[in-house]
Amino acid sequence: MMLKIKRVPTLVSNFQKDEADEIGARGAGCGRNCLRNCCLPGSKLPLYGFKNLSYGKSVAADETKESPIDFLESLVLGEWEDRQQKGLFRYDVTACETKVIPGEYGFVAQLNEGRHLKKRPTEFRVDKVLQPFDGSKFNFTKVGQEELLFQFEASEEDEVQLYPDAPIDPEKSPSVVAINVSPIEYGHVLLIPKVLECLPQRIDRDSFLLALHMAAEAANPYFRLGYNSLGAFATINHLHFQAYFLAVQFPIEKAPTQKITVTDAGVKISEMLNYPVRGLVFEGGNTLEDLANVVSDSCICLQENNIPYNVLISDSGKRIFLLPQCYAEKQALGEVSAELLDTQVNPAVWEISGHMVLKRKEDYEGATEANAWRLLAEVSLSEARFQEVTALIFEAISLSVEENENATDGSPEDLDVTPPQPMEEIDGLNTHSTMVPA
Repeated sequence: MMLKIKRVPTLVSNFQKDEADEIGARGAGCGRNCLRNCCLPGSKLPLYGFKNLSYGKSVAADETKESPIDFLESLVLGEWEDRQQKGLFRYDVTACETKVIPGEYGFVAQLNEGRHLKKRPTEFRVDKVLQPFDGSKFNFTKVGQEELLFQFEASEEDEVQLYPDAPIDPEKSPSVVAINVSPIEYGHVLLIPKVLECLPQRIDRDSFLLALHMAAEAANPYFRLGYNSLGAFATINHLHFQAYFLAVQFPIEKAPTQKITVTDAGVKISEMLNYPVRGLVFEGGNTLEDLANVVSDSCICLQENNIPYNVLISDSGKRIFLLPQCYAEKQALGEVSAELLDTQVNPAVWEISGHMVLKRKEDYEGATEANAWRLLAEVSLSEARFQEVTALIFEAISLSVEENENATDGSPEDLDVTPPQPMEEIDGLNTHSTMVPA
């Protein structure tokens, strides 16, 4: 049976239009300055070459050599603000009201009515995590080049390099960073691995390692990357990660964890405790690649078993949250209350992490920790199902909790009840210049 949900995703590009408009545009010629053969020849875009930390480098390695450019503020934010001044965004996200909801976890609520405007029906099945790429649907080769910020590739030298005006080489299918024209927060961008290869929305080892490199380059705990699978509120079936800045600790980052095991490569795997959505936390590893491989193999396992999931990359790439979910399935089966459905909130990675993007003023004004918890509890797998899924993951990454000598029996010393050191909480959240600390 094919599950159907009446759901309308948010536009992420100014060129994401109804199919009728798309056909009309093709009939009149492109004229979009897009990333397809009609416009790509001769195109140039800044290229940021990151230093490859994959081999022989600890995830926590202290890089003392100063980079020629500050990745975060000089490049990402500089280019993002340039596009803001050019009027490429669908609304001014800096004008959106934002507040920390009183309570133990400090859920963040944002009133973002702009993301609810000018939408269209979803273009793919929501009950199937893996689906082939369909070039007739909207994809990132159709965006205008003015929405792109820079290319993001491994440096050919053992140091960071920046080329302000580098050719876009179709043969190499560059990875690019683009604006999200319907931003959730300040500096909201998309990382699109190998954009010209037209990869469907599914994680692989190389793409996930690229995302970890981006988090490591930012070297700022306020910059997180997120991933939504199909069936977990991804809106476009073209491989991409999202990222933005928010200068407050996410509630999910405050949740205590219980260590389950440590892999041979030094990756610690824990289970989150006392949080409305059940999930696994990965950290450590002998190298960045070790961490990326364990997490990406876990994601591949979920994909191949048709289990929707979200991923949050936190702490500059040192801490990753993997969150299998079932909200879309519950929606399709009529198991979500009308009250929750009326909020029109689709709990994807940012909402699950505790940044509640609300579309109605009444929900924003009445936001409470209990309401946020109630919504997210509907996202989570049951305890029994979560343990089944965890067992699938461990089998896929060749781990057995019973046989691994590092496995915990739940003893108190294995319980991390102290969350990471709190980041500076800010009061004037609707003053978005404070979203990125100086």
